[in-house]
Amino acid sequence: MRSNLVEALIGVVVLVVAGAFLYVVYTKTDVSTGSGGYRLQARFDQVGALSAGSDVRLSGIKIGSVVDQRLDPQTFQAVVEFTIADSVKLPSDTIIKVGSEGLLGGNYLQVEPGGAPDNLVAGEEVQFTEGYVDLMSLVSRYVFSSEGGNGSGSGN
Repeated sequence: MRSNLVEALIGVVVLVVAGAFLYVVYTKTDVSTGSGGYRLQARFDQVGALSAGSDVRLSGIKIGSVVDQRLDPQTFQAVVEFTIADSVKLPSDTIIKVGSEGLLGGNYLQVEPGGAPDNLVAGEEVQFTEGYVDLMSLVSRYVFSSEGGNGSGSGN
């Protein structure tokens, strides 16, 4: 009888710890505020590993998140829909770039506000975008183009 009580208490402790862990994850990942704000969209030639839930950052601070992405069948561009916090009013000439957190890090949308007097409104498409730059392909292109480009041949 005593071992059943100990097992039950251990089970309750495990459930409490799991609940506390889920609460911390829920609050730290901004799941609760992910749908707030107004929605905008932008078109890119290349988005890399950007996905729904990726951050939208201004000066390194998260101001929104990517909600959806799809392929436009006419232009073959990636159409990315994202939210921006209601407290952040972006000028209409804002530039949206696909940024990278490093060689192995994830991707995010980087916001660079412009100076136009009018602001973007909900549902509007951002006109100025810069797609993802694949660093590995740039490095390999540089390395392989410099191998045979100096005319040194095979050492004769």
